[in-house]
Amino acid sequence: MTSPESGHREEHYVTRSGWLRAAVLGANDGLLSTASLMVGVASASADQGHLVLTGIAGIAAGAMSMAAGEYVSVSSQADAERADLKREERAIATQPGAEQLELAALYRERGLSADLAEQVANELSAQDALAAHARDELGITEHSAARPLQAAMASAVSFLIGGLPPLAAALLAPTQALTAMTIVTTLTLAILGAAGAKLGGARLLPGIARVMVFGLLAMAVTAIVGRAFGAVL
Repeated sequence: MTSPESGHREEHYVTRSGWLRAAVLGANDGLLSTASLMVGVASASADQGHLVLTGIAGIAAGAMSMAAGEYVSVSSQADAERADLKREERAIATQPGAEQLELAALYRERGLSADLAEQVANELSAQDALAAHARDELGITEHSAARPLQAAMASAVSFLIGGLPPLAAALLAPTQALTAMTIVTTLTLAILGAAGAKLGGARLLPGIARVMVFGLLAMAVTAIVGRAFGAVL
């Protein structure tokens, strides 16, 4: 955000929340789902053809599933936001005085004096009462508003990108596919953890640690399952 008086610019990470959550979730899910699936199949002693087919099918199905799930969930959030805004709009139209007093009360709760809170409520209501209530009463802003298509696309594309490293490892090292996928996935998990922390303005080491711990655990579980079923079959 830039101040017109000073030219000072501050970058706030919360403005990225709409796409960042979907992108990080999609990439991690794509990597872990594909890698775990392929590690499980490789542990069952499947040939490279079946292993690669498993990876491609997992990426395709996962990307579509992520996009659909994200679109449905964020659409529900958007519907709730629109319903709240419509309800607020009706209240402002039918009871403008009461709504203005409600806005002033919110500002008093946040520390403004009674006179200043009333003045702020009056001026903001005169400019755009609905925007003031959306922001200060409902917590809905331009940056935080739900965007279903944006979330769905971010999830699908990031899932696809996240699923490519283990698939590439299996293609490039067919005789050592299991080892190659494990190494590549571990390195990619570290990169994704660092990227998510950096984009979100958080510390790097906790971000890297949490994705690696759960990622390695997921691969270990599927490897054990694949080995057990492979031995039976």
